[in-house]
Amino acid sequence: MFSVKEIKANVSEEMSTFEQKFKESMKSDVALLDKITHYIIKRKGKQMRPMFVFLTAKAINGKVEEASYTAASLIELSHTASLVHDDVVDDANERRGVFSVNALWKNKIAVLVGDYLLAQGLLVSVKTSQFTLLKIVSDAVKEMSEGELLQIEKARRLDITEDVYYDIIRQKTASLIASCCAAGAASVSTDEALIQKMKKFGELVGMAFQIKDDIFDYGDSKKIGKPTGNDIRERKMTLPLIYALNNGGPAIKKTLINIVKNHNEEPKKVKIAIQHVIDSGGVKYAYDRMIELKEQALELLDDLADSDAKRALIGLVEYTVYRDK
Repeated sequence: MFSVKEIKANVSEEMSTFEQKFKESMKSDVALLDKITHYIIKRKGKQMRPMFVFLTAKAINGKVEEASYTAASLIELSHTASLVHDDVVDDANERRGVFSVNALWKNKIAVLVGDYLLAQGLLVSVKTSQFTLLKIVSDAVKEMSEGELLQIEKARRLDITEDVYYDIIRQKTASLIASCCAAGAASVSTDEALIQKMKKFGELVGMAFQIKDDIFDYGDSKKIGKPTGNDIRERKMTLPLIYALNNGGPAIKKTLINIVKNHNEEPKKVKIAIQHVIDSGGVKYAYDRMIELKEQALELLDDLADSDAKRALIGLVEYTVYRDK
């Protein structure tokens, strides 16, 4: 399996240029805002989303265009804004082991910073007249909001079916990765069928990515570097839990519902729930479904000519499902 470093090597020049453009897009004359955006840039993650944009563009066109940088900046600004807002909604004080914006500067400022980033994304695309890219990413932001609200609505009743779960993760998580691949394609091609195919590719990868995150919640916290059982504590109905509720038998279903509803803050009870989900085959089922989605995604790349970029794009897909944290 390719490492992130090896995958990024295929677009190292593009990523370096992008980082500079992204920093420029976040600049402000307001000292406080500039300080906060600098803090955000310093704690950036693996930057998988820009990589999806550039690798898609290069796999199709052999190179990226100026519009590809606009696409990556627009997506990263929108994604960063959503993370800042999510931390406020979730009352989270940390992200990736460092303080969140709201923890350091309080909720009001965090919300305003998120709004600023969204506005900057709009301006980046409008200034360059990239309205197709703006529509692609705006659709994704809309779907992300709908997915979050659908999850909140369903979590109250604990009655999420597998189909509804797929709707939630398609909107909440996969829509942004789908927009990366669609925007990457649209930045170098006007072929609508190809753009839609790459959007579907990204959607399938994004769903597999989210299922992998769901599986982590039933793993070894020491190996993945973060606490497990969070989804149960937050009453999130993920695929392993849904499968266990539907296939673990009446006694297990009763126990799981009781723990999720009434004892989700008790570590010993949460451990019992995790073990029931594992014993019922929920984790294995989720893993198998994740691999199916990955394979469906890779099939959509069959028509693209072989290239280093295509191989790196395949490697990025493999990384999303086989990563260990």
